[in-house]
Amino acid sequence: MNWTVIAAALGTADTSETHEATLNDAVQGLVTKPEETLSAFGKFFQELGNALLAAIPTIILAVVILVVGLILSKLVIKLLSKGLSKTKLELTVTKFTAQMAKIVLYTLLITIVLNILGIPATSIITIIGTAGVAIGLALQNSLANVAGGFLLMITKPFKIGDYIITNGVEGTVSQISILHTRLDSASNQAVFVPNGLAINATIINNNGNDTRRVDLTFSISYNDDFVTAQGIILGLIEAHPLTLKDVAPTVRMKEHGESAIVIVARAWCSTADYWDVYFDLTEQVRAAFIENGIEIPFNQLDVHVVDNQ
Repeated sequence: MNWTVIAAALGTADTSETHEATLNDAVQGLVTKPEETLSAFGKFFQELGNALLAAIPTIILAVVILVVGLILSKLVIKLLSKGLSKTKLELTVTKFTAQMAKIVLYTLLITIVLNILGIPATSIITIIGTAGVAIGLALQNSLANVAGGFLLMITKPFKIGDYIITNGVEGTVSQISILHTRLDSASNQAVFVPNGLAINATIINNNGNDTRRVDLTFSISYNDDFVTAQGIILGLIEAHPLTLKDVAPTVRMKEHGESAIVIVARAWCSTADYWDVYFDLTEQVRAAFIENGIEIPFNQLDVHVVDNQ
């Protein structure tokens, strides 16, 4: 309550005095001049009532717009979420998009309501813009990760269950969130890669295609027959139940090593069977070489002694 106005109306206060002195003067006026005090109170409440009465249409209009705006915003968000759910986007992307749309609609609605109540829209926009810049500077790394996560979910360079290599780490993708991607390594370690780094890095997706080529390297002694070793490896590849039979395997001499003939073998299989084929053939070739008397050499060093006498 404006005690200064009341006290001044009673002539009992100096408007330059402190608020406490003004309040005391108003109370003193109430005792010494009750009629004038009641008149001042009446005038004050009358002006207050007139002001509130004049503002009622504006307040009602603001409330109506607020209610209608909330209903329409919820309807738009519901329709948007329903439409996004029919797309092939990740669930996290659809939820994030719907949430961002909700924030934009509610901000716009609040701006309109405050403008109706007499607060200039330019002031509101300035405040929102300043706050946005401050938040953006404080959370620039997090926002980069959010943008990266959004792009990862749209472009889909990998999906949950894929085995990928990126930023010097590798593992099976177990989670793709807005801020980071979680990989479970072969040793069952949880590795969290910030999405801002992942979207700008080279990504090797071992599950990017339905089939993979299995590359194997074997060594035999120079004393052994290459054709025999070649036939053994080729037979094992063709006999393996998980190798693809519509793609011909390759078994060729790769190089003449320092201590052995190096043989490269290439077979095709489904991506899910890669490691089973790799380990099976490695073990089977070793056993077949031993059975057929083919030597698997180790590095050798020939030393020649020169007699200078």
